[in-house]
Amino acid sequence: MNSSSEIYNILRKAARIAKVPPSFIEKISKPEKILSFEFPVTLDNDRTKKFQSFVVLHNNFRGPYKGGIRFYQGVSLEEIKVLAAIMTFKTALLDLPFGGAKAGVKVDPKTLSEGELERLTRGFIRAIYPEIGPKVYVPASDLNTNSKIMDWVADEYHKLSGKAEPAVVTGKSLEKGGIEGRNEATGVGGFYVLEEAVRKGNFEVSTVAIQGFGNVGGAVAQVLSENGKRVLALSDSKGGIYISKGSLDIRKVKECKEEGGRIAGCYCVNSVCDLKNKGIFLGKDVTNKEILELPVDVLIPASLENQITLKNAKKIKAKIILEMANGAIFFSCEPTLLKKGVLVIPDILANSGGVTVSYFEWYQNINKEKWTKEAVFEKLKEKISATFNQVWEMAMRHNISLRESSYVLALKKLKKSSTI
Repeated sequence: MNSSSEIYNILRKAARIAKVPPSFIEKISKPEKILSFEFPVTLDNDRTKKFQSFVVLHNNFRGPYKGGIRFYQGVSLEEIKVLAAIMTFKTALLDLPFGGAKAGVKVDPKTLSEGELERLTRGFIRAIYPEIGPKVYVPASDLNTNSKIMDWVADEYHKLSGKAEPAVVTGKSLEKGGIEGRNEATGVGGFYVLEEAVRKGNFEVSTVAIQGFGNVGGAVAQVLSENGKRVLALSDSKGGIYISKGSLDIRKVKECKEEGGRIAGCYCVNSVCDLKNKGIFLGKDVTNKEILELPVDVLIPASLENQITLKNAKKIKAKIILEMANGAIFFSCEPTLLKKGVLVIPDILANSGGVTVSYFEWYQNINKEKWTKEAVFEKLKEKISATFNQVWEMAMRHNISLRESSYVLALKKLKKSSTI
C-alpha cells in the first residue's frame, strides 16, 4: 500500500493549489492518537490467547473520528495509519461531519468459532471503550467484519455505558438500527461516480472487468449489468473468468460461486452456466494479474491493494480505472497511466459511497429516523454527483489529476473547519 510519506507528498503538492500553509500540512500529517496493544481472548478450549491490535485516531477537525474495524492476520500499524489518514480526507471531500480513524485486530477470523469471534469483538471494544462514542469515535464494518460483528460492538458499548446508543457504530443489521442499502452502498456509489465521469468526459464505455467479487465488486458488477454495461471478466482470490463476447450474468455467477466456493468455471451468460465447456461462451480462465490487462473500457480493482504498479501500468488497456479498493494503484505509476490517456478515478472518491451511507445511518440513529432504500440511494447519488463535479472542475481548472484535485478540495474543507 502507498505509505504515509507518499500520501503527504500529494498533500504538499495539493497545498500549493489550495493555498494552505506548510504548518497546516505538518499538523495534519500526524495522527492525534495511536493505540497499539494486546488483549486476551478465551478460546473454546479454555486457553487464553492474546491478539495484537491497533487504533489510529487521525483527525477530528470536522467531527467524530470515523473509520472501520478490520480483522486481518496481515494488519500492521503502518497500514492502519495510512487508512486512517485517507478517511480524514475522504470525509472532508464528501463534506461529512466526521474526521478520520481506523482500527485493526491481527487475526484470521476464519480460524475462530462464532463464539470465539464474539468474545474477540467484545474484548476489543472493552479495551478501547474510553475512545469510542456517537460523538467521539464511530467505528464501522470493514475487511472481514460485518453487521453481526457491528451488532456485538453496539451491544458491548451498551453494557459498558449503560445506555443503548445505536449511533456508536455503523454497519449494523437492520434490526439493530442499521440502514437500508448499506451492503451495496460502496458499489452503488462507485457506479454513480463512474456515471458522472463518463458524462463529463464524453466517454463511450461498454465493457468492464472487475477484480474482486465480494460485497463491493459484486454490487458494482450488478448495478453496471443492470444499466446496460457488459461485464466480461470477474475474479476472486482463487482466480477469474473472462468472456470475449456477450455479458456475464452476475446473479448466476454469484449463485455458482456460492455453490462451488469460487468463481473459476462459472461461465454464466443469459441465465445459463457452463462449468465444463466454457468454449461456447468464448471464455478463458484468467489470473488476478491478467484481469488487469484485458481489452475493456473500464477496469475496476475492487479487492486487493498494490495491484497496479510500475511493472504493469504500461500494459493497462482500459480507458477508465475506477479504483474501488483502497490503495490498488501505486501513486508512482499514476503518471504513466495518465500519459496513456487513462482516466483514473481515485479510491478517495470512487469508494466513498460506503462512508457516505455510514453517515446516513449515524444521522438516522441520532435523529431517530428511518429511510427507505430508494431514499438512501437518492441522497447518495446527490452527494456523490455533487462531489464528483467539484473534483472534475478543480482538475480541469488546474490541469491536475482527479486524485490531486480530490486532495486539494479535501484540504480546503479541512482548513475551513480547523482553528489553526
